[in-house]
Amino acid sequence: MHKFDTKVQHLKYKVLREVARLAWNDELLDNVLDIPKMIVPGKTPTMRCCVYKERAILGERVKLAMGGDANNPNVIEVIETACDECPMGGYDVTNACRGCLAHRCEDACKFGAISFDRNHVAHIDKSKCKECGACAKVCPYTAIVDRKRPCENACKIKAIHMNESRTAAIDNDKCIACGACVYQCPFGAISDKSYILDVIDIIRKSEQNKKYKVFAVVAPSISSQFTYAKLGQVITGLKELGFHTVVEAALGADMVAYEESKELAEKGFLTSSCCPAFVSYIEKAFKELKPFVSHNLSPMATISKYLKEHEVPCKIVFIGPCTAKKAEVQKESVKPYVDAAITFEELQALFDSRDIDITALSEGVLDNASYFGRIFARCGGLSDAVAEGLKEHGVENFTLKACSCDGIEACRAALLKKSKGVLDANFIEGMACVGGCIGGAGCLTHGEKNKAEVDKYGREAYEKTISDAVSVLK
Repeated sequence: MHKFDTKVQHLKYKVLREVARLAWNDELLDNVLDIPKMIVPGKTPTMRCCVYKERAILGERVKLAMGGDANNPNVIEVIETACDECPMGGYDVTNACRGCLAHRCEDACKFGAISFDRNHVAHIDKSKCKECGACAKVCPYTAIVDRKRPCENACKIKAIHMNESRTAAIDNDKCIACGACVYQCPFGAISDKSYILDVIDIIRKSEQNKKYKVFAVVAPSISSQFTYAKLGQVITGLKELGFHTVVEAALGADMVAYEESKELAEKGFLTSSCCPAFVSYIEKAFKELKPFVSHNLSPMATISKYLKEHEVPCKIVFIGPCTAKKAEVQKESVKPYVDAAITFEELQALFDSRDIDITALSEGVLDNASYFGRIFARCGGLSDAVAEGLKEHGVENFTLKACSCDGIEACRAALLKKSKGVLDANFIEGMACVGGCIGGAGCLTHGEKNKAEVDKYGREAYEKTISDAVSVLK
């Protein structure tokens, strides 16, 4: 079985697996309260102070595995009972303070938050501190540090703050559902909602009434996941689960690159529409730039729209590395085409919930897309594909000047420059996750080697142009 990056991921997987196992057999509602005891069967806690608290938190994880809080529109939620182990955060004086006579920190603080003991060592009154950082800037020993919680550090758009009870709270008006906080929280106190039960329901009904086919649309980053098996075995495993056909989202990427390159040449400037977290960031933080977002749907939605129109009736399940896709599926422009979205983490849980050992399966074939569609999975791939699209369209009077943004901080910098009219580029490729989709929060594995795997996967289709790939759809 796959070895997860962290024990938090493994715990989340075990909850998903047990929820799915019971759901396949119509036993979930009768046994849902027993799942925490299944995972922690004895009286010795594995991660928490006591088994009772651990099981209470597992109960909250079960709720998220079953869809989470229906009243919260965000796909990212905080488990408050699990969010109590981090230090309070904010500015603290470390033991590097020498009790100097200058007291620059006191002079810099405009709020009277700094005092000194009899040894002249500084102390910060948290009730007065406004966390402006002025004291830290002037300390000659750099003895004052800003202790941000891991979730706050992970969230580069400042959508996370601490509430009155000092637990993490998410500002839904800022959150772009990228899931960075989910992956970085050491206690798993922040998690994405799962729609795994919707997927099981879709598959079971298709098996029972045979009225529709179920398509699995897989993200190209799948080539860097499930490293303990071969990609072809993963494809066969999906069909063992009950999917009729497996289709590459990379084919949708080819369709997008083909149209987006033409749109760029016509309009002169575009931002990409492939990453839902990046698009959400523009919609929330750079509203004035929204008209520049490509009018193309994302690759997921584009290929799903094609399938819905040509394979009637059918249901579409997207499988990828992205928590933001779960939010994208809820958008009115996408909802008609994609019925559910799950992550690679959840797919592993589905395989194991039905005791499918993919390493024992024969290899299926996945051969829909071009090299350029497949490399959308990593930063820079979209820009390369747009350049190829311009070439294949025979556009000669337009020169691509792409700005490939690796992570949401780079996206912010590019968008700020564009808003001020100083960006030296005519196309912004926005990837909210560092590395691109291969760095998504729902990945089984994270690391630099994933890029090499995606490029290798892309080269397997190198003889096929974007035009070749999309021509089969006409």
